[in-house]
Amino acid sequence: MSMIRLIGAPTDIGAGHRGASMGPEALRVAGIVEALRDRGMAVEDLGNLSGPMNPWKPPVNGYRHLPQVVEWNRAVYNAVREALGEARLPVLLGGDHCLGLGSIAAVADHCRLHGKKLLILWLDAHADFNTNQITPSGNVHGMPVACLCGIGPPELTQIGDHCPAIQPEQIRQIGIRSVDAGEKRLVHEMKLDIYDMRYIDEIGIKRAMEEALSDLDDNTHLHVSFDVDFLDPEIAPGVGTTVPGGPNYREAQLVMEMIADTNRMASLDIVELNPAYDDHNRTARLAVDLVESLFGKSTLMRL
Repeated sequence: MSMIRLIGAPTDIGAGHRGASMGPEALRVAGIVEALRDRGMAVEDLGNLSGPMNPWKPPVNGYRHLPQVVEWNRAVYNAVREALGEARLPVLLGGDHCLGLGSIAAVADHCRLHGKKLLILWLDAHADFNTNQITPSGNVHGMPVACLCGIGPPELTQIGDHCPAIQPEQIRQIGIRSVDAGEKRLVHEMKLDIYDMRYIDEIGIKRAMEEALSDLDDNTHLHVSFDVDFLDPEIAPGVGTTVPGGPNYREAQLVMEMIADTNRMASLDIVELNPAYDDHNRTARLAVDLVESLFGKSTLMRL
């Protein structure tokens, strides 16, 4: 049994709204440690990483808070890399989704070192493939996938040992329904594998997930980057960037259960939970419920 290591990263440094910095504590208050232990998991919670305060400044050259974003991502990279090196399953408690850059760069370097295939499931309402040239806001939480694929400033594309950290074919994006115009052109050029909500509506969530997971094998490290705004805001209001039309509760549960069925998930991000927009920690409790399903809790009576 893997030991799960929780890594808190309490920052909204890459976001456009304050509040994601409170996400790690909201997940703890919602009982994430107890829920995973109730699933029979061994869990260690090392508390929170530290990093610079959010200066809340306007963009410079198309990036908001670039030095601080780099510092937070280096801290995440080091913590995730250390956890993997100690045979721990890292669960990053965000924080905003810019932190996926440091987390996935660490996972990618670990996989290269150990000769493992890497597959990333990016559960999100947004493609997060902006650059400083096309971003409408300069917020780096809209850029991590582009940076991981080598498109961005050296400070971000070279967080890990390799640039680019990943190839576009290593990532599957699920639930996408908000893509900026310039971003749309770029993801088509890069041939990013996107299962947007229209596609999911047309073929169903089960078939979409079967396609997304079709090339897993025994040598695959599966990383799940779970942005809480993946969920429909009707069930998950506690995010800074709500986009209507996302997966409902049962669809989200099926996504998580199908991932659990692969028995390949070896690292996880939970990001963009924003208690400032939530209702009595409702979204955090839902996130914990879904994370339990990622670790094997089934809503069906299965042996």
